[in-house]
Amino acid sequence: MCDEANTPTLRACIDLPLRQDELLEVTAKAKDYAIMHGAAMRSKTNYSADALNFAPFVLVPSSFPRKEFEKAIALQPIINRLMHNVAHDEEFITTTLAETVKVDEFTADLFNIYKKVLANGFTQAYSVGLLRSDYLAHAFEGCAIKQVEINTIASSFGGIATHLVPLQNFVLRELGHADKLKNMPKNDALSGLCDGMVKAWDIYGKKDAVILFIIEDISYNICDQRFHEFYIREQYPHIKVVRRTLTDVHKLGKLGQCKELLLDGIEVAVIYFRAGYEPGHYHSQAEWDARYLMECSLAIKCPSIQYHLAGTKKVQQALAQPAVLERFINDPEEIKAVGKIFTGLYSLDDNDAGNSTYEMALKTPERFVLKPQREGGGNNVYGLEIPEALKKMSRVERSAWILMDLIHPPLSKGYMVRPGGDMPPTVVDMVSELGIFGVIIGDADHIVHNYQAGHMLRTKLSTANEGGVAAGLGALDSPYLIDSDDEGEYN
Repeated sequence: MCDEANTPTLRACIDLPLRQDELLEVTAKAKDYAIMHGAAMRSKTNYSADALNFAPFVLVPSSFPRKEFEKAIALQPIINRLMHNVAHDEEFITTTLAETVKVDEFTADLFNIYKKVLANGFTQAYSVGLLRSDYLAHAFEGCAIKQVEINTIASSFGGIATHLVPLQNFVLRELGHADKLKNMPKNDALSGLCDGMVKAWDIYGKKDAVILFIIEDISYNICDQRFHEFYIREQYPHIKVVRRTLTDVHKLGKLGQCKELLLDGIEVAVIYFRAGYEPGHYHSQAEWDARYLMECSLAIKCPSIQYHLAGTKKVQQALAQPAVLERFINDPEEIKAVGKIFTGLYSLDDNDAGNSTYEMALKTPERFVLKPQREGGGNNVYGLEIPEALKKMSRVERSAWILMDLIHPPLSKGYMVRPGGDMPPTVVDMVSELGIFGVIIGDADHIVHNYQAGHMLRTKLSTANEGGVAAGLGALDSPYLIDSDDEGEYN
């Protein structure tokens, strides 16, 4: 991923390496702390519903430029509003996805639901966006943040990320570095996201209605999901939460007289999708029928179908084009600020611009990453693998993908702790991706809630292309904020 010979390394939180005896002891403590405080997941290789492994984590927090962290935090309400406006622009979504839906079956199926619901009129005007905007610092542009993607469905790890700050605080205290804690920002992602769901429940206004979590058949990231559920139950005990799969909804769900969603006779106020973002979640037409049933219902969706489509890579690419932001943001200063976080994003549609992108990708593939319309990690094509991938596609099939400039983040050094990993762990070169959560609730004409809702940091080996923790490619982390004018930003 990185040209490490020329890539700067951020100043570390503490001096590394640690003495071996100290490292062994604190790592063993940290693993147990993670398990006992819920920073855990179910094993994909040795699955058991009765067992947990600690989630992969970085032992001490990784450095991140304070100025850029604060910029990302300040931008989030603007990003929220941008995505809300995009989601409610039928013409823009339809035009932007016109070529993609011809060749990408999954996006086409989502789009067909959107068009059918649109034709009948949205039963529920309100939508909830629990968003996450992901960034890498660009080492060769003064560590300025560049947006990797925006997630509008199943934006995960708000729960575990909230609990990772105390884990790394514990480690720093054990190592005698309590003075460093002041540079670790507070993280209220769990409460911020859950409170958003509760605000939507309040808007729905039925005291006996429940919040429905749509889940996968097997939930490996169980702790993150349960943190959300248990927070709501503990803080708002009058609100019941139920978990069901798309298949369950098909079997048990129906619409009442006022199009309220009923599951086994229980009315649903809010639907929180933790599944439904990839083709594998829809085993048959039954699951698609369940999604359509929910979209037709009075329940407030998180996300609604239009929000789901607004999060596609093709929409992200379109938003990065000159003058497009002016369609959705009125303030010139906000347009300028958002425009600066975009890196180069290029269409591969079957037209002159797309053909020019194709030739550019074949000529200098090392500059780019090729992205499909998918969430969940592990789907991108990087660098020198791009020409072979593109040559296998027809001109029409290419339009399901976008090309993006490869961002070169600064390196950091640290210990990555993984279940079954080496003990003691070794110091490795890593790169970190910052995710900022946001909550927005409103209808086409009014926004009633809009706020930034915490953060997460995912860190991966500098040699790895992808960093999805749930996909087994990265590790959870927290930012240790450093100032460029404080002892120098780089080692």
